[in-house]
Amino acid sequence: MKIKIIIPIIALVVLIAASFQKLQNKPVLYIIGDSTVQNGSGKGADSLWGWGSFMDLYLNTDKIEIQNHAKGGRSSRTFLTEGRWDSIMKTIKKGDYVLMQFGHNDGGELADTLRARGTIKGIGEESKDIYNPIRKMNETVYTYGYYMRKYANEAKSKGAVPIIVSPVPRNNFTKEGKIENDKYGVWAKEVAKQTGAYFLDLNDMVITEYQKMGAEKVKAFFPKDHTHTNEAGAKLNAELVVKGIKDLKKCDLKKYIK
Repeated sequence: MKIKIIIPIIALVVLIAASFQKLQNKPVLYIIGDSTVQNGSGKGADSLWGWGSFMDLYLNTDKIEIQNHAKGGRSSRTFLTEGRWDSIMKTIKKGDYVLMQFGHNDGGELADTLRARGTIKGIGEESKDIYNPIRKMNETVYTYGYYMRKYANEAKSKGAVPIIVSPVPRNNFTKEGKIENDKYGVWAKEVAKQTGAYFLDLNDMVITEYQKMGAEKVKAFFPKDHTHTNEAGAKLNAELVVKGIKDLKKCDLKKYIK
């Protein structure tokens, strides 16, 4: 009688352990970027939000874990030099995904005393040796393309799937009611081709929506400046990211969309 009772209990324990192991091994979506992806602590301080904070509304988090590592003020260079990417590389595994969006802060100075976060324009192999007054050390600075290639290639080396995202546009309407495409978006697309990463043209998608809405309506998305959105603006951007994921051919991330 005891044997009959013990066997079902053992089977139940094995089933629970297997389910737990499966849960532990579910893929992770890593998101990296700047404040337009996660503003502040990601809790809506000053009514400002980044689109990465709302991806859980559209993806099934029972089947995929979302980790938003984006940090305000970072460029493709400083996200790396601060060790943020290295920490991800310690845990990223085969079957994971990386959404990466940089560019808003890459146009800054290379070695100023305020930020020292700029990158060399373009996607070439140029570099420049500087003294970084923030980090108080010598540093070799590379192009925007160099850093984006590094993220994409190193993610692929771990068996993860890199998705390069062109930066969301600023609220910069011309008198003609147009917004120009961002040059970093062009470079992002070129890096995606170079590395074989997926490319999601968020810059173009959001510009299209903004121009349909018009400058007055879009203005409501930007309570503080022309770069950072409120909750409604961030959710619109997140919706378009998800739409972009759906349109990526042969990218299995779409199967986690609700």
